[in-house]
Amino acid sequence: MSDSKHLCWRSGLDNQKIDRKIAVIFATDVVGFSTAMETDEDQTLKNFRACKNILDDLFKEHSGRVFNTAGDSVLAEFSSAVSAVICASEFQKLIQERNASTSLPENGKMEFRVGLNMGDVIVEGSNLYGDGVNVAARLEALAQPNGVCLSKSIHDFVNKKTEFLFDDLGEQKVKNTNVHAFDVVIDPSGKRREKIIDPKSELKPPEDQSKPPSIAVLPFLNMSGDPEQEYFADGITEDIITNLSLWKTFPVISRNSSFSFKGQSLKASEIAEKLNVRYIVEGSVRKGGNKVRISAQLIDASSDSNLWSKRWDKSLDDIFEVQDEVSSAIAAMVAPVVKGQEQVKLAARKNVNMTAWDYYLRALSAFNNDEGSNTVTDLCDKSIELQSDLSDPYVLYCRVLVNDILNGDSDKQAKRADNEAKLHKFAKIAYDLDGENPDAVIVYSRSFNIKRDYDKRIELAKKAVELNPNHAGANFDYGLSITNSGDFEGALVSIKKAMELNPMQQKNFRGFLPLVYIGLKDFDSALQLFKELEENGPLQTGGKSFKAAVLAHLGRIDEGKAVLAEYLEVRTAVKTVKDYEKFAPTIIKEILMEGLEILGLPKS
Repeated sequence: MSDSKHLCWRSGLDNQKIDRKIAVIFATDVVGFSTAMETDEDQTLKNFRACKNILDDLFKEHSGRVFNTAGDSVLAEFSSAVSAVICASEFQKLIQERNASTSLPENGKMEFRVGLNMGDVIVEGSNLYGDGVNVAARLEALAQPNGVCLSKSIHDFVNKKTEFLFDDLGEQKVKNTNVHAFDVVIDPSGKRREKIIDPKSELKPPEDQSKPPSIAVLPFLNMSGDPEQEYFADGITEDIITNLSLWKTFPVISRNSSFSFKGQSLKASEIAEKLNVRYIVEGSVRKGGNKVRISAQLIDASSDSNLWSKRWDKSLDDIFEVQDEVSSAIAAMVAPVVKGQEQVKLAARKNVNMTAWDYYLRALSAFNNDEGSNTVTDLCDKSIELQSDLSDPYVLYCRVLVNDILNGDSDKQAKRADNEAKLHKFAKIAYDLDGENPDAVIVYSRSFNIKRDYDKRIELAKKAVELNPNHAGANFDYGLSITNSGDFEGALVSIKKAMELNPMQQKNFRGFLPLVYIGLKDFDSALQLFKELEENGPLQTGGKSFKAAVLAHLGRIDEGKAVLAEYLEVRTAVKTVKDYEKFAPTIIKEILMEGLEILGLPKS
């Protein structure tokens, strides 16, 4: 588990009061999780949930509080160092007992590493950041599979208060610092099975080799001297991101997160730290007439070294060939093992009308800059008129239609039937044109959600993930889709993976998480998310009804009634629980309706 997951960046931090405290931090993740997911995703998720339940029970027993999760990683806070060590040791023993069970299939086993540290942390809401957290993550990386590794600060505190035995590992070199580490001797007969390696000697320690290298493509600079050409440089960047993501060997950070750094003067290493990536791609585009110059370079952020750079001078007719060449070269540098094993043929676009493609890039820029639905669809129409067999403008048009269908604006709702019909039509066209494009598969899947054909919806969403397991949107959409079958646990895993792949745009994913937690009847987590969402602005009307129901289920009746009153003030058609049914999401409507009834809303 990379410690960079746990670093905090806040704009204007220097102007804010920073709350600090001393805390005991518990950090853990799964050994070889990525490999296991590639081998058997369903079984791996099932194993992880079972082990996570064990951990959650232990946290409750020993007063641990989870404050952050990401994929297979869990971070928790303890007020007692002794409790943390006992919890970690019991967890590893219970996991080993589970692995030894004769009833467990061979692929049902799972191993964890645990790191413990006591130190200074920054408090921000319910989350914790700072060196205290980072050192715990680094100690977790030093731990053996099925082992617990802790700092000297923990060891010195618990050594005389417990009967645990410890193996002194001495001073260890880890990223950006040194730490005096100790193993908890869970099995006295066992010897440390792995040599501890200075992380500076390799890109990553051996225990992290199961995790694929990750990469972010930063917005290419527009060097044309014409601000109007910004859309073209952005379009080139997005296409390289798309092409790179076809190499399923490593995660590619989504467009939204990469573009959040556009215009910022930050070092590549700083951006890599914030995005939790090993490699950064940056470059520039200079367009003039029918000629374009593209420059690109690949940076290893761990050593701040330039691994590769190249420049292309091409006619616009060759632009797709250049994009594929850039993607292939970068991928070959990032993951040489791909060659001869998992190399995916990058689909070069043939016979593309460049004017049609230009209209599409303009539409994409308008969409990303929130220039309005009509502007985007008009540009898509122009692109389609010039070349009707290009899938990209159909996909983008469908994304606009989905937004308009789900928007509560009365004018857009009046056109809902027309929008739904066009969505079904365009989504099928996009899918028929390019059924191997995850974005085309996603919009086709969403069209079946509108039709309430949930089986087809899930089937297609799953296909999108299979096409590109590292596509943030595909993972999020699959998470959404399986809530229709009541698989809220699976949805939570998929959505959190999407958040990990798109770390700078988590708000787009977090808005759906309360619904998932409500489906799991984890009302405490749902309420916490509502509080976090409200820090960025008031809840939407529907969200207020969700929050009211959650408060009811938590027994906070007066607070729930107050929130319900705010909801009813806007949704004047709702007089009874029966009235509310038509506004409630089907997958959690019974839970919501029960909550509102508790608050005193008449049943009928």
